[in-house]
Amino acid sequence: MNNDLLNILSNSNKDIDNQKLMDYLSGHLNEQEKHEVEAWMLENDFANDAVEGLEQVHNSRHIQAMVEQLNNDLHKKLQQKNAKKEKRKLKEYPWIYIAVILILALAVLAYYVIHFLQHNK
Repeated sequence: MNNDLLNILSNSNKDIDNQKLMDYLSGHLNEQEKHEVEAWMLENDFANDAVEGLEQVHNSRHIQAMVEQLNNDLHKKLQQKNAKKEKRKLKEYPWIYIAVILILALAVLAYYVIHFLQHNK
């Protein structure tokens, strides 16, 4: 599995980098950069909701801890999902294919035998 998929903040947006977003939340941007972030938020409702939620977190250390926890949870969920897929996957056992072909052949043979016996009566 590609580790980039597990990091929820990597490449999460192409318009604005995450450091600028964190600086916006902490109030460390100049007016032009602040306006750029706010314009981006106006265009993107999801980002706007996310920033509003992040604004409710007062300590930036908590944000980083939450991101790490989300990454860990996402990684665990993906591993569980992959494990379930592996369990459901039909294993490559040739005897299964042979058994299916044999059962189908017997079913076809039985059909023809029954059909032949009914026409000869």
